[in-house]
Amino acid sequence: MRSIRPWLVAPGTLFALSLFFLSPTNGPQRAAADDKAETSKAAADKKLSMVQRNREETAPGSGKYRVVERQVDWDPAHTAIIVCDMWNQHWCQGATARVAEMAPRMNDVLNAARQAGVLIIHCPSDTMKFYQDAPQRKIAQQAPKVELKKMPANWCPQSDGKEPPLPFDNSKDRCDCSPQCAHGNPWRRQIDTLEIADSDAITDNDEAFYLMRDRNIQNVIVLGVHTNMCVLGRPFSIRRMCAQGQNVVLVRDLTDCMHDSLSPPLGLDHFRATDLVIEHIEKYWCPTITSPDLLAGAPFSFKEDKRPSVVMVIGEDEYETAATLPPFADEELTSRGLRVTTIHASKDDLQDFRGLEALKNADLMLVSVRRRTPKTAQLAAIRDFVASGKPVVGIRTASHAFSLRDDKEPPADHAAWPEFDAQVLGGHYTGHHGKNGDGGASTYVQSLAAAKDHPILANVDDKEFGAQSWLYKTNPLAKSATPLMIGRAEGRDTNEPVAWTNKTETGNRVFYTSLGSPPDFELPAFRRLLTNGIFWALDKPFPADTAASK
Repeated sequence: MRSIRPWLVAPGTLFALSLFFLSPTNGPQRAAADDKAETSKAAADKKLSMVQRNREETAPGSGKYRVVERQVDWDPAHTAIIVCDMWNQHWCQGATARVAEMAPRMNDVLNAARQAGVLIIHCPSDTMKFYQDAPQRKIAQQAPKVELKKMPANWCPQSDGKEPPLPFDNSKDRCDCSPQCAHGNPWRRQIDTLEIADSDAITDNDEAFYLMRDRNIQNVIVLGVHTNMCVLGRPFSIRRMCAQGQNVVLVRDLTDCMHDSLSPPLGLDHFRATDLVIEHIEKYWCPTITSPDLLAGAPFSFKEDKRPSVVMVIGEDEYETAATLPPFADEELTSRGLRVTTIHASKDDLQDFRGLEALKNADLMLVSVRRRTPKTAQLAAIRDFVASGKPVVGIRTASHAFSLRDDKEPPADHAAWPEFDAQVLGGHYTGHHGKNGDGGASTYVQSLAAAKDHPILANVDDKEFGAQSWLYKTNPLAKSATPLMIGRAEGRDTNEPVAWTNKTETGNRVFYTSLGSPPDFELPAFRRLLTNGIFWALDKPFPADTAASK
């Protein structure tokens, strides 16, 4: 917190200064008003453009959910961030260490949001005595009270009518350190890494909602700990804010759960446990976002989270992979131990792929892009990833991902890579053979006999199957490519490679398939093919069968 120094006034100037301060057109009051007006105008000119992820039931009462991602714009002037229980110390040593690890990224996000005009409300529960004289504490205390929808005052428990039990048991309030830590209440304040600005507020109760109502704030961004406890249950957090009708999102890469390693299900990884709580929240309470929605950079991840990282780069409108790839990743990849980040082209600028910094720490890049020319720095991030020799997977339009038609020049400050298909994927895309007009299969696909023992084809039906993706013209492949599956076009006497691997000059393990239209994602053979291709590219053991890909 910044301290405010008293004015030092010389006796001879007191009267003049008094007139200056009292004047409605002069002095700090007018300057403050002007600054506030400029800040409000700047905030009005900005927007928070976020990709919100939630889970929607596939059919009422089915109990089956599918990931849905949507780009949503919020007005910063009507948005607040709740910082939940980021204490200076917790009774669990592991929890204390993880809070300290994520705090620097969180502080950067708070600073960026604050500059955009978002209200920051710090909520370190049970520490208000430490802040009792802070101006930011008084900001919250002075908010006029409003009537709340009836809920327990200090804790909002699990709602039987709205949500089932949480994915794992932590009823004994234990941790997953070894040995488990002894209980206590060592927290005294918020961790010092998080700056508290003059415009922020501090509270640990319903004052947070009072302040939002007083400032006409309907949008709430929640971050902090612990996801399965305080983030859900505190009077300023998700359950309470949702019950009051606020628009709520959780920043899923800036949170952490409290996981009991001695309670069922046993053997659950800590970071997978956090993911499961996030999934629960996305199903029953609110969407989630990631920190790059608020600040440039890669999503935060804990150094102890060793799961392989996949970054999916999506930017095409024809085959709707923005709708099909996220649920595929959730059902086939995340559930098998991979960590997946999705980078979507902006709906406001189709050439803008914000968040590609995530590639710096990625283990594999999946490309589903069609005729886009990203900003020069963004394409450089893609080129750098390929140059690193790491695995690449492409589907469908990745064969013409980064070039415009007829070799048209990209806009200023943007770049093209027309050789991506040949240099990286090992393909030779020159068009397609046409689509079946009656809505039936346009392409018939079968594994090549010479490739029948390839691990990518494990548990993929070796019988010919129909796909609605029309057949791409991909012959001849690069000499470094190995074809796995062949396709024939409906009503045409022609064959083209449909799936293959490639080994680039920089050593990348590459898998590509020209399949990938929406109906293809309903085909068990395609789902298994793509899942296998990703694990093969990662050089990881192949996953066991699941209902999703059988």
